[in-house]
Amino acid sequence: MLPFYLQPGKGIRMTRGRGDQRRDQSLARCFATLALWSGFVSGALAADGPVEIVVLKEHGVGSAAQAQPYLDRFVALAAQLNGWPAGKGRYFINRKVTEENIQATKPHYGIFSLAAFLALREKHGLQVVGNVDVWRAGGMQYHIISKSAGDLRACKGKSLASDHIDDKVFIEKVVAGKAFVLNDFQLVPTTRPLQTIKAVLGDDAKCALIDDAQMDELGHIAHGDDAKTVWSSRELPPMVLVAFPNAPPKERDAFRASMGKLCEGEGKTACSEVGILSIKPATEKDYADVIAEYGR
Repeated sequence: MLPFYLQPGKGIRMTRGRGDQRRDQSLARCFATLALWSGFVSGALAADGPVEIVVLKEHGVGSAAQAQPYLDRFVALAAQLNGWPAGKGRYFINRKVTEENIQATKPHYGIFSLAAFLALREKHGLQVVGNVDVWRAGGMQYHIISKSAGDLRACKGKSLASDHIDDKVFIEKVVAGKAFVLNDFQLVPTTRPLQTIKAVLGDDAKCALIDDAQMDELGHIAHGDDAKTVWSSRELPPMVLVAFPNAPPKERDAFRASMGKLCEGEGKTACSEVGILSIKPATEKDYADVIAEYGR
């Protein structure tokens, strides 16, 4: 699966499937819009310096470079509208690089994939303020698929391809729900979402561990119907919107209090256009189950 890129004056040129393009655009515009909204709510309360918003979406398609221009334009507009000294938004797909940025810039807010949130929660003092359900973002349910295995037992001891196995703690403690551990398989690490699927379709692996976004792509891939689901996880919570310790309490509380109205009225169309299914206020209690499982 090759990345697409932006051509100045010509819009988006694709070298991948339409499903990948829709998800790239949806995620990038979603996070950019969230950056704008968070700035709109909190800007009046943050007068001493730039409001930093960091986005970490792991295991998605596309690249940070492709998403960043969307985020830049919206954060610049938010700064102008709200009288910030400056506003900055940063989009990442790599956890280590994100952590380096957190240490250097001290952001106010973050939007994280669930696995990244669980891994970084205590280390960086992340406080849950909301959740963001994004169309085709992935990570809310996981599946094991195969062309020839009839059930999960038939996959054990055999090759398992996945681009999700870099976080063993998350997969084994949260995703698997005691159904398996990664040592049950001969692991075939992959680096791209569609590469995982094609490993099964091309008989390079007997089974594959994928998420719901990858599952949606099966219908758009040649011979995708040849792969069948042999195991599915329970549904997991959506992406997490967090406040860092650097966010002033009044700013944070005002943001959370107004969050439920962001996709109502005039905001309803905007949410629909960027693929946001819902934005809701949340607390740590809403993620208590997965936090407990991750910490076991």
